[in-house]
Amino acid sequence: MSADPAQDPTAALVSLLNLDSAAGAQTDEEIFVATPVRQPGKRIFGGQVLAQALVAAIRTVDTVRSVHSMHGYFLRAGDAALPITFGVQRLRDGRSFSARRVHAYQNGVPILSMIASFQQPDDGITHQEPMPGNIPEPESLPSTADLLGRFDHPVAKAWAYDRPFDIRHVDSPLYVENTGAKEPVNAVWMKTFGPMPEDPSVHQAALAYASDYTLLESILRPHDLTWIHPGMSVASLDHAMWWHRPVKVDEWLLYVQASPSASGARGLATGKIYSRGGELVATVAQEGMVRVPSDVGNRVKGAVQKKLMDQKMRRWKA
Repeated sequence: MSADPAQDPTAALVSLLNLDSAAGAQTDEEIFVATPVRQPGKRIFGGQVLAQALVAAIRTVDTVRSVHSMHGYFLRAGDAALPITFGVQRLRDGRSFSARRVHAYQNGVPILSMIASFQQPDDGITHQEPMPGNIPEPESLPSTADLLGRFDHPVAKAWAYDRPFDIRHVDSPLYVENTGAKEPVNAVWMKTFGPMPEDPSVHQAALAYASDYTLLESILRPHDLTWIHPGMSVASLDHAMWWHRPVKVDEWLLYVQASPSASGARGLATGKIYSRGGELVATVAQEGMVRVPSDVGNRVKGAVQKKLMDQKMRRWKA
């Protein structure tokens, strides 16, 4: 569903996951390029860079091997108006596992550094944490368009109509108000608006894209914060993800999130992603920077105090 009928969000997602090979350009890395896509703001959505970096790594691995984990650091904010160059290094190709290092570059410097690991199919022991019970069905919950479509603001319109995923909050959403229980938990149903290609690796990359949507809300919720809290600054610092079982992102998935800790203007959030049938398909962890105006004041105060103490120490030593 899109405010612009010519723009199909699902088709846009498939397009951004289709990287160019940079016309054979290569250094000690294998090079891929992603062209800019429309964004509601100046910064690139972190999930986009994660997904595209993963696609670049997938392009260099035997198709029989599927990604099972990735660990990435967001190093700089990405510019949504510029293309992204991805450099892939082949770290290892063993009997069962392959490892790839991917850097995403803009203006000649990395904005993301990631290592991903791949495994060929194998049998082994099996267990999983069960999906929570008493979760309302996704069809009974309002969509983002239902919640934000009435607001005449470009970011609200983009979130309501241009995202490729239909996101439905089990708990009260934090777009403009925080009315639910003030606990460090969050849960959403999600799926793409339209059907995706059959390629399993496309579904895995698309899940990486969506895994960055709401994860930090588990950090905001207990502190009565919303996404429009005045003066608040939020940014993802790192992102880790493990794929456990096959996944289809064009079918409903339950994303259950929790924050075990927040301190030092950082919060940790973890997430478990289940199929509608109850299979645990992936686990996610992310640390985010969360600064509210009081954090800024404390940092300035601390810097002033340190400067005064340094001056006193210099006088004492003299």
